[in-house]
Amino acid sequence: MVIMALDHVRDFFHINALAGNVPTNLDTTTPELFFTRFITHFCAPTFVFLAGTSAFLNGQRKTREELFRFLITRGIWLIFVEITIMSALWWFDPAYGFINLQVIWAIGISMILLALLILLPKNWILGIGLLLIFGHNLLDGLTTQGQDLLAVIWYILHQGGSVVTDDHFIYIMYPIIPWVGVMALGYVFGTLYRNGFSEIRRGKWLFSLGLGSIALFFVLRLTNIYGDPSPWEAQETGLYSVLSIFNVTKYPPSLLYLLITLGPAFLFLYLTETIKNKVTSFFLVFGRVPFFYYLLHILFIHLAALLGLIVTGGDWEIMIIKKNSILTGQFAGYGYPLIVVYVIWIIIVLLLYFPSKKYMEYKIRNRHKWWLSYL
Repeated sequence: MVIMALDHVRDFFHINALAGNVPTNLDTTTPELFFTRFITHFCAPTFVFLAGTSAFLNGQRKTREELFRFLITRGIWLIFVEITIMSALWWFDPAYGFINLQVIWAIGISMILLALLILLPKNWILGIGLLLIFGHNLLDGLTTQGQDLLAVIWYILHQGGSVVTDDHFIYIMYPIIPWVGVMALGYVFGTLYRNGFSEIRRGKWLFSLGLGSIALFFVLRLTNIYGDPSPWEAQETGLYSVLSIFNVTKYPPSLLYLLITLGPAFLFLYLTETIKNKVTSFFLVFGRVPFFYYLLHILFIHLAALLGLIVTGGDWEIMIIKKNSILTGQFAGYGYPLIVVYVIWIIIVLLLYFPSKKYMEYKIRNRHKWWLSYL
């Protein structure tokens, strides 16, 4: 949750970020900028994967029918939030000229489809999840263009793309096929955390999954056999060749992207499960209220960017981001050095700790209130 905020602060504050400066473009990036972006790659797949795990653990306290209804209703709610609340917070445009379907949308759609998958045996869910993750890159060569219904459906399923009308620009950033696979595997992964499951046995699974995923990443990546639509290439320097190896595709998330993000996540869970101290207690606050924090951190970041323009005498109205704001080049030259991005990130995370902790304590005191499970 904390690392995620770094990427979003970079979006709003780094020089030329809103003007289309892509931190993974090896022709223009720096190692510092590249890895600032790369470390945030771990966020989305971990969110979606653990959302599946959370669904499994939630199901330990519910009947299958109750879990089915919960996943359907929560999925619909998250899609609604992405289109309405998140669009408002991201862009501050009351006309909703730009709607970007991102991770909240992907989790919502995946929850609805997971509701159907939980009607199947767990081995089937595991098999479907593996098939979607390991097989979806076979579809990379199937592309389409245009605004017809079949094209839009394919944008939603795998390719990603934009739907443009006179008044709205809808961008499907998170195509759903691989994300459904990630959530399905996360659901099965939840069996490692059910009551009575041995911690030692769970640790062995986490360690094996972590190392196995990372090893498979390097085997497939270095040989350029399969797993990402953009093969790595030798660069002018060894360092940039390393950047090319780790420059994997997120939209949609390639097999290699998922291996190199979920693999270290498994190892992180393995190494930190028994660690409890003031540092972990600090970060646990954000993890206990992830949805609340997600909404709040976008609001804080966007307001901070607007306030920064007011303080520096800039045109604060450019932070009302409309349908064609980015395409017209009005953000060219706007932004701050990367070190400023890191400072602002730390300040915003510290500020968000206090309302997040208050809300966490409120949720703990009011577990009986059903609507809190949707926030």
